[in-house]
Amino acid sequence: MAKVIVIGAGPAGIMAAITASKNHEVILLDGNDKVGKKLFITGKGRCNVTNAKDISEFFDYIYGNPHFLYSSLYSFTNEDTINFFENQGIKLKTERGGRIFPLSDKSSDIIKGLSNGLKENKVQVKLNSKVTNILSKNDKILGVEINNSQKIMGDHFIIATGGASYPLTGSKGDGYEFAKKLGHSIVDLKPSLVPIELNEKWLKELMGLSLKNISLSILKNNKVLYKEQGEMLFTSFGISGPLVLKGSRFIKNDSSYIALLDLKPALETNELDKRIQKDFLKYQNKEFKNSLNDLLPQRIIPLIIKLSGIQEDKKVNVITKEERKKLVHIIKNIKMNIKGLRPIEEAIVTAGGVNTLEIDPSTMKSKMISNLSFAGEVIDVDAFTGGYNVQIALSTGYIAGSNI
Repeated sequence: MAKVIVIGAGPAGIMAAITASKNHEVILLDGNDKVGKKLFITGKGRCNVTNAKDISEFFDYIYGNPHFLYSSLYSFTNEDTINFFENQGIKLKTERGGRIFPLSDKSSDIIKGLSNGLKENKVQVKLNSKVTNILSKNDKILGVEINNSQKIMGDHFIIATGGASYPLTGSKGDGYEFAKKLGHSIVDLKPSLVPIELNEKWLKELMGLSLKNISLSILKNNKVLYKEQGEMLFTSFGISGPLVLKGSRFIKNDSSYIALLDLKPALETNELDKRIQKDFLKYQNKEFKNSLNDLLPQRIIPLIIKLSGIQEDKKVNVITKEERKKLVHIIKNIKMNIKGLRPIEEAIVTAGGVNTLEIDPSTMKSKMISNLSFAGEVIDVDAFTGGYNVQIALSTGYIAGSNI
């Protein structure tokens, strides 16, 4: 029986500890005063724990190194995740897009399920125990130092410290420094699933406006990198919401990108033109500014009028065909100049991390240090929203803990 030290009590570290404890003595270390701190805020406090899609479809939603995760996701699938929590008495439900949440809508239930697993398997949990140094010799770890003083020695070590997003939850990037010290290379970190900053001066007029059933495209050098329909929100600095967070993964942090907003993606250009002609006939004796209420949200109408170049007090019955065509074009192509991404601290997930080429994908063991494994977001893997990132954490934790 080996003495296993797991660093980081997020979903990856907890699952690694639970799994390793079947055959070994396990100590789980975390600098926070409770386990699963980042899980508390996951999915707006509801914790989207996995997805109901077939596990084979998960790889379509993983942007960073999907092939590396085949062994993990097939060893501990979404069905295994569902069974784990239901065996702990945590009821789950499936929502739009296959997203699975606790029935209670409380992330604390997911944390309770994981905590129960730790207790059942007699994992020794040490909280308020921040690992400040890793003690190693001849490509082998001997122990860790916590809170700059106490040493804990062990036989095998699992780094599951999370990414660099949400530093208040303890994800401060310590794991990258440990990995680097031990000779691993780190793929450059960048925010993934993060709001986008815009340069537009008209932003303040729309702050707080939420749009549904719209289409967002991200372009660079006139090439479409991303296009999808859904929901988005205007903020004081730019745009946010599910569509935007997903689109942010395609942006490197520079200002050479453009976002295009289509307010009516369900209508082709000629169909929208016919629809506007119908509205113009209905409001033919009104001023232009009073003719778009049936078509668009009230708060965005002044911007559309401004961008169209049509005088707001112009009578509808004298608007020319050319003006109407330009209006159609604007509604389907609101151009927004991207300033950049919000800071990594605001990202849901960190892209980049410990290089996957230096980790055995079938065991999560380091190829450089004989008694070291990795699990979760500290590795250079990331996915879109929808429960995929938490599943990756649980799956890599499982495989790391079961291969010691």
